[in-house]
Amino acid sequence: MFIKKEKYNLLEKQILRLNDTLQKNNIQELSYILGNKKEMIKRNLISGIFRGIGIGIGVTVITAILVFIMQRIVTLNIPVIGEYISDIVEIVEKSR
Repeated sequence: MFIKKEKYNLLEKQILRLNDTLQKNNIQELSYILGNKKEMIKRNLISGIFRGIGIGIGVTVITAILVFIMQRIVTLNIPVIGEYISDIVEIVEKSR
């Protein structure tokens, strides 16, 4: 009788630990999303939109920084590099 009670307590502790782990990892919400196609489509659509906006802003900022650096290099009047970069800066400024 004592062994059964000991095994029961051990099993109860393991079940409680498993339950805590599943709750910490949001397994219940994940299983709901995977089961509900509309919810999955909605989340993927929203995340795709925000990724696209983030990529657009990031590329714009990086390009602006590169053009700024190139303009500074042109003002240093380095013979070969300066002419090449001034052509690139002119092309970028004309496209604005």
